[in-house]
Amino acid sequence: MYKDEDGYWVVECPSLKGCISQGKTKQEALSNIKEAIAGYIAALEEDGLAIPKDNFEAFLMVL
Repeated sequence: MYKDEDGYWVVECPSLKGCISQGKTKQEALSNIKEAIAGYIAALEEDGLAIPKDNFEAFLMVL
């Protein structure tokens, strides 16, 4: 999680390539990344693809 040049908080999920979100506040950014992760996982499941295990469970526990 980091603040970009426009002052928005940016959150990335390294275990899910390209899964990134942002928000005006840290809380909003975390809420948005949870939605992004859920959508990413739903798309993987819909396509019959495996969900990466690389540190993903630990990340969800933090959220």
